[in-house]
Amino acid sequence: MLIKLKRIYELPEKSDGFRILVDRLWPRGVKKESAKIDLWLKDIAPSPDLRIWYGHDPEKWAEFKKNYTKELNKKKDLFQALFQSNRKIITLVFAAKEVKYSHALILQKYMQKKLDNYESEEL
Repeated sequence: MLIKLKRIYELPEKSDGFRILVDRLWPRGVKKESAKIDLWLKDIAPSPDLRIWYGHDPEKWAEFKKNYTKELNKKKDLFQALFQSNRKIITLVFAAKEVKYSHALILQKYMQKKLDNYESEEL
């Protein structure tokens, strides 16, 4: 399984595969019909308190990453169905302007690590 990232403001493409919106709030200015979202996983996004505290401040990135990972560790059940779905490509769709400080980047790396572990257990 390939896990990709894409801003919701970029045009959807067939190469995106299964598109999952990973933001808690629907992005401004985006019509649901044109977004081509297959699944909206609101609960996988950072908690409202963590999101507000972070505010996309690069100086808080390290602590945000640690706290968001702790939250993800409590939501493992959300990943199981995705891993068992045998999808070839999943694209995590998000609204943040800066990819390198986006929760989606943390989520992508987290999912890839969990997927690697899941696949090794299957062998």
